[in-house]
Parts: sequence; C-alpha cells; structure tokens
Amino acid sequence: MALFDFELPVPTCIAVLSGGESAEREVSLQSGAAVARALEARGHEVTRIDPAESDLAQETWGVFDVAFLAIHGRFGEDGQIQRLLEDVGIPYTGSNSDTSRLAFSKSASKERFAQCGVPTPPYVLIHESDDAERIQTQALKVGYPLVVKPDTQGSSLGVSLIDSPQELPQALKQCFQYDPFGIVESVVSGSEWTVGLLDDVVLPLIKIETNRQFFDYQAKYEDEATAYRFEFPLPAHVVQAIETAGRQAGEALKTRGLARVDILLDKFQQPWVLEVNTIPGLTDHSLIPKSAARLGIGFGELCERAIQSCLSTAAIRPHN
Repeated sequence: MALFDFELPVPTCIAVLSGGESAEREVSLQSGAAVARALEARGHEVTRIDPAESDLAQETWGVFDVAFLAIHGRFGEDGQIQRLLEDVGIPYTGSNSDTSRLAFSKSASKERFAQCGVPTPPYVLIHESDDAERIQTQALKVGYPLVVKPDTQGSSLGVSLIDSPQELPQALKQCFQYDPFGIVESVVSGSEWTVGLLDDVVLPLIKIETNRQFFDYQAKYEDEATAYRFEFPLPAHVVQAIETAGRQAGEALKTRGLARVDILLDKFQQPWVLEVNTIPGLTDHSLIPKSAARLGIGFGELCERAIQSCLSTAAIRPHN
C-alpha cells in the first residue's frame, strides 16, 4: 500500500470493537474510545461494541461496512473474533485469524521466526502441570538471568525478570495466573526498541527508555517518566538492522494492517525480536500513533489507513 495514496468513502459505517473480558480490558477500552472519537470526528458513523456486554452472535453485522478491532488479549488478538467476522463476511482491521492465532502465542511465533531466520532469544516452553524440578532444569539450560512470561498475554502482564533459581517459583506463580503455558527465555541485556508496521510500510523506529527493570505494564501505561526517542546515536547500518528485523518478523507471520514488533538490541548491536503485536495499543501512551505522527500521519488518518488496508484486501479476497 502506498503510504500517501488512499481514499476512504465518507461516511463509512464502522463497528469499533473494544473491551472484552481479558486482563487487558481497560487498555482496550481506552484504545477503542480513542479510535471511535477519531473516526467520528472524520465524519464516519461509529457503533461501539464491547464483546463483554454484547452477544456477537446476535449482532446485525450486515449494517456495517467494516469492523475496527481494538480488543487486546484473548478474543481480540488470538484469532477468535477474526474467525467470527470472516464467517459473517465483514472486513476487519488487522491480521487474519491464522496470523493472529500464531502471533498471540509467543512460543509458536518464535518457532516461525526460527524457521524464517528472524533472530529471537532462546527459550523453553513450560506448563503449570510440569514438575518443579523439570522446570528448574530447563531454566538452568536457558541460563540465568532469564525472563518468565505467559505464552499468550500482552502488556507485559505476568512477566518477571529473574537472576537466580530462588526467584523462579514466584515468577512461575505470576506467569501461570495468566496462562497455563509459559516460556522461559534468555535475557538480552541492551536497549528496547519498537518497529511499527502498516502493511509493507515500516514506520519510524522508536527507542524506549524506562527507569523500571524492563518495559512493564506500569512503564507502558502509567509511568510518565518513560521516554520515547526518535533520535539516537546509532550507525545507519544498525538502525537498518533493527528495521529489517521488524519487517522480517511481520513477513514471517504474514501480518496485515497495523502491527508492532518489540525488539531488544544487545551490546554487540544485534537485534533480537521478542514478539509481534497484531492489535497494538491505540491510547495516548501507545507507540504506533507516536511513530505515525513522525511521518505527519495524525491519529484519525492512521485509523482510516488501517481501515483502507482491510477494505483493499477484502476487495481482492473472497470471504470465507
């Protein structure tokens, strides 16, 4: 999709889906409210739908031209809502159900990255039913310090960075609050970056700086001290390597529309892809709107571009 070449019919009847019942409900509601306000301001007819409060099976989908997905977490990023909309034949923003399901699982994504040559930190997959001694042994193979994460969860919920085996039980307890599966991943010491994608367009790179141990939930949404840098003293080839890793991660998972790739840059200036978010946050703290603004794309226009992306795809692809 050409970056500055698009046309969206006005008015368009848009269903904005946000909320849901996941642990990221509040952030999702904020994203959905921001999207709805922006699209209404640009002359579109918007209906806000919260799956936690509506029976989607009874929704009159035929009245909508398109659905804008702002649901984070389960039943938003995991392919379920995408499959429902594919079944009723309504175009929707973001990646399709297969890509969404793949990207939502950190372990499945990392396997695909490995197959496609995308650099990602070593890891092991664990389950809450695993013997504690087995998990300790697996963790030692990965090597401390390490990160313990739920396999399917966003916003850094349930994530712990630990330095010793003594800290592992508490980290596992936190992890398994959100998912029966988790991953134990090698720590990459270095700086944190994010690459925004809009179809095949790589948005301006952002360096994230936080005083916290890592870019956790508080750093993402609550800490005003978190800094987002667009200017950084890196050689051009390193900047290109980070951008290339982000683009290749999106290509490996076959993302569509808006997506965000989280990356760590180690002391040798090697980028490592952590994960791909197929429904990135769209709040006033969120990274994709900040990155798009660097190209002169305002928030409302960004939302319209996400819609145009899915309408263009729907025009050349039959509904399931």
